[in-house]
Amino acid sequence: MTTQMSPGTQTIEDTRTSPVDVPLEPGDQERFSHYVEKEKLTEAMVMGTPVVALCGKVWVPSRDPERFPVCPECKDAWENLKKGDDNDE
Repeated sequence: MTTQMSPGTQTIEDTRTSPVDVPLEPGDQERFSHYVEKEKLTEAMVMGTPVVALCGKVWVPSRDPERFPVCPECKDAWENLKKGDDNDE
């Protein structure tokens, strides 16, 4: 027994794009993902307020951080913070 679709129905294909497939906007090549306190990032995304990254950059987050490499200065600062926590024990 075969099943036929009713007239007016369609099959929908989910074709979501990965971050690699999304075209970059002008200036995106110089952009990095920065480390920010999670609570402050959430507030900034909702309220549109600026945040300060570990490297000192101040900006209003609006883009998907998965599309960009991690800021080397933020990464170094984060690793040094983590090392400092280990020494306090």
